[in-house]
Amino acid sequence: MFDPFIEAWQLRDLVMKGELRPREVAEFYLARIERINPELGAYMTVTADRALADAARLEASRKDAASMRLYGVAYSLKDLTPTAGIRTTLGSKDYADSIPQQDAVIAQRLQKAGGMLLGKTTTPEFGGRPTTEGGLCPTARNPWNRDYNAGGSSGGAAAAIAAGLGPLAEGSDGGGSIRGPASNCSVVGLKPSRGRITYAPHRGEAWGGYATRGPIARSVRDVALMLDAIAGPEVGDPYWAPPPSRPFEEAAQVVPRNLRLASIATSKLGEVDPEVAAKFESGCEAMRQMGHRVEPIDLDPGAMLVECTRILICVGIAAIPVTNPDWIDPVVREMYEVGRKVSGADYVNLIATMHNIARTIVERLEPYDALLTPTMTRPPMRNGSFPSSPAHYLDELWTWIAFEYPFNATGQPALTIPVGFNRAGLPIGFQIVGRPHGEFNLLALAASFEVARPWNHLRPQL
Repeated sequence: MFDPFIEAWQLRDLVMKGELRPREVAEFYLARIERINPELGAYMTVTADRALADAARLEASRKDAASMRLYGVAYSLKDLTPTAGIRTTLGSKDYADSIPQQDAVIAQRLQKAGGMLLGKTTTPEFGGRPTTEGGLCPTARNPWNRDYNAGGSSGGAAAAIAAGLGPLAEGSDGGGSIRGPASNCSVVGLKPSRGRITYAPHRGEAWGGYATRGPIARSVRDVALMLDAIAGPEVGDPYWAPPPSRPFEEAAQVVPRNLRLASIATSKLGEVDPEVAAKFESGCEAMRQMGHRVEPIDLDPGAMLVECTRILICVGIAAIPVTNPDWIDPVVREMYEVGRKVSGADYVNLIATMHNIARTIVERLEPYDALLTPTMTRPPMRNGSFPSSPAHYLDELWTWIAFEYPFNATGQPALTIPVGFNRAGLPIGFQIVGRPHGEFNLLALAASFEVARPWNHLRPQL
């Protein structure tokens, strides 16, 4: 009927023109999920009835289509995001039968924008791993090689996009959980600025302000399109990102000129894999060929923030109510136990320390239009190989995500885009970090990089 890897904006245009009906779109993706997902593990819960009901509603209200940014576009939500009347497990045995009474605002916004919900994507328990395995959800396998993991904690979301099981996916990112899986699966993932996406109505923030929700898609334009649909605070939110002066989708048509870009290629926390380093340098060279200046900068934000981040994220895990701690995945249990031992006073002091270090990092980057780093220090991991043991998790974690979590602390927008594959055929990502609240310019730079280094014609063998 149509290419399952079609971009969301193209799909929207076909539906708007009447060349496809919303129901046809929903049925197409539901059939593909039914065929591919059992071996891939991207979806925890498939919401076929809801998708078809959304389609029927859209077909009955076609007169309002022009006001809906995502009219007739299918999407997924991560299984950490509350959905009224739909099981939301948090990847945990403790929440296996949990059915929220109220939608997250982001879920309401996607439906109101004309989207059709295909289902809830897999996540490790409480979003606590950089791989999607363990806990209640099935292992999210990498579409490029199923012996390897899709990454975490938005592994199911990234795998679904890479495998053509829907054009748009919502993820969440508290230390790289959008960017890592997107890098592992060769798609685009954006961690928006702090305050860009609301956590209402269930909470004001997550993980001390580290975590945010955001889009995963097969192109920068699609990420921007989804961001337009979900961005904006709710009254009472603790953080507010200023609204853009024009729609984010328009950034894909802007070509930045003569930018000054910083680059960081190493971290004291862990050696960067040689093939990752080579692909990162090729991305920097592409930026130079586009007319930008790329200047190495002596800064190691991961090392500066690792001690704060370790405790803050563990406290975030420990704050989730559980009936029986013995049910928790042993890897995540390590974080839970550490977090339970932190006093309230120590936590408050850590938050202050984190903000002060983050301020130093943002000030150091202020002269630059953007920062370039590898997304992850290494390519995707084999299923079941990380960590080497639960007891070593909190030592080994930071060596892989050293370039990601610092920008959860600073609150800057950060995006990963594919930059190539290693010799084993596994994807490698290239991270671009924008100025505070600078998503529009970040998306414009990423879109122009996408033109210079086209990638999304590539397809995994499924």
